[in-house]
Amino acid sequence: MCGILAVLGCIDNSQAKRSRVIELSRRLRHRGPDWSGLHCHQNCYLSHQRLAIVDPTSGDQPLYNEDKTVVVTVNGEIYNHKQLREKLKSHQFRTGSDCEVIAHLYEEYGEDFVDMLDGMFSFVLLDTRDKSFIAARDAIGITPLYIGWGLDGSVLFASEMKALSDDCEQFMSFLPGHIYSSKQGALRRWYNPPWYSEKIPSTPYDPKVLREAFEKAVFKRLMTDVPFGVLLSGGLDSSLVAAVAARQLANSEVACQWGSQLHTFCIGLKGSPDLKAAKEVADYIGTRHHEFHFTVQEGIDALEEVIYHIETYDVTTIRASTPMFLMSRKIKSLGVKMVLSGEGSDEIFGGYLYFHKAPNKEEFHEETCRKIKALHLYDCLRANKSTAAWGLEARVPFLDKEFINIAMSIDPEWKMIRPDLGRIEKWILRNAFDDDKKPYLPKHILYRQKEQFSDGVGYSWIDGLKDHANKQVTDAMLINANFIYPENTPTTKEGYYYRTIFEKFFPKNAARSTVPGGPSVACSTAKAVEWDAAWSENPDPSGRAALGVHASAYEAQKGGIAEKIAIA
Repeated sequence: MCGILAVLGCIDNSQAKRSRVIELSRRLRHRGPDWSGLHCHQNCYLSHQRLAIVDPTSGDQPLYNEDKTVVVTVNGEIYNHKQLREKLKSHQFRTGSDCEVIAHLYEEYGEDFVDMLDGMFSFVLLDTRDKSFIAARDAIGITPLYIGWGLDGSVLFASEMKALSDDCEQFMSFLPGHIYSSKQGALRRWYNPPWYSEKIPSTPYDPKVLREAFEKAVFKRLMTDVPFGVLLSGGLDSSLVAAVAARQLANSEVACQWGSQLHTFCIGLKGSPDLKAAKEVADYIGTRHHEFHFTVQEGIDALEEVIYHIETYDVTTIRASTPMFLMSRKIKSLGVKMVLSGEGSDEIFGGYLYFHKAPNKEEFHEETCRKIKALHLYDCLRANKSTAAWGLEARVPFLDKEFINIAMSIDPEWKMIRPDLGRIEKWILRNAFDDDKKPYLPKHILYRQKEQFSDGVGYSWIDGLKDHANKQVTDAMLINANFIYPENTPTTKEGYYYRTIFEKFFPKNAARSTVPGGPSVACSTAKAVEWDAAWSENPDPSGRAALGVHASAYEAQKGGIAEKIAIA
């Protein structure tokens, strides 16, 4: 992951302003520690902090067209850049960077080229011929982007909020699947897939089509010129990513550079469910596995740094980001710069345990659509920022555009959780990879119950966080929370504690408005809380809050919620 910052249309173009832009861009250097670049054209600045993954030697940014009248700063990866270059044979390329195609596509097609890009990206492009500019973000929001406005009429874009919050009067998260054009002065949506309307699809389930689409999504993400691996929790999603990547590695170009044995990584408290399952999967598929441990205290000690980097006060995001943040530091210390990860599957297939209570296929499908649309505020934010904090790039095959279109076109009746038919959550995905002749995974891993990352690293992690928050926040503080934090008022001491840390780093109203609110159980949207009356009394994002579903669910008791001592 790289870090981008653009300041466009400012009044001041003095040396002091240039120095200020460099200072703000430096706040993103953790995202791109390999090189820094800055292009200035009159009162417009495009800066870049590079994490070199593809073409490390010549792909420094900003990037240009032939005569340097078009300038672009990009964070991301364009997986189909070689195919796009075939359409641009009349253009002269300066580098081997996958992102250079953006400048030439703009020359060829104007602003209407973004849907041609297959990848994860956020970019800002400046046309110096008329000083117009565009900015765009990938379909789902895998890469972060913020937009802000200065009092001097300037427009700013940045990969992270910390680079523009001090200099903008107002700012917000840039919407995924959208493009901003200075000629129109507004955002418009470029990503318009069939599922976006939430209309109920009717395509029959074909396991072969689903499996091959996912295999293709994994293969294209093996595009790299640096060492890489897979984040392996031992759950279904990461295990499938690792199993498919391990099979395809031998036939990929990167095997010539880095060898044909895949590296996998896992973190957890000693004795946690994830560590045991990940080791078993790694042994089965033959990876070189790296297991990291952390203690509850080490996680608590990292909380302030985690919240500074991920820029949210959402409880479940912080719970899951902390072990991922700690693991990313360990991974980077081994010389690895890119990892594949399993985010997105639960949203697409209804894998969260609360989907057991979906009343019908219509509401099931609508909830999956809502979850995908909100990924940029939760799991995409976590996966990107907690890895980028240490200069590590995370790629997510489940959020491949083509794969999403195929998976979301399936009649949701096939996704419904039907114990009477032997179908647990994400059954259609499990079934697609259930191959007796050449198995991808052991059966009990393939059909392992969903564990949210913050639970799977060890249940005492969440319990430890709650205990720590209870010591920091008094009853009186929580009672008066609505006066201190009238917007998105925290309802638990844990939420209150995270909010105080967030406000220390990001005190503006615009900052707190970038974080979503509302009730949630086991990561549901507020709408899905209505599926079970008991959930409204237990608004906790942990998977164990799915009462009557999770094998280690919290147990409702008079006077509060207590965790079961034994697994039911």
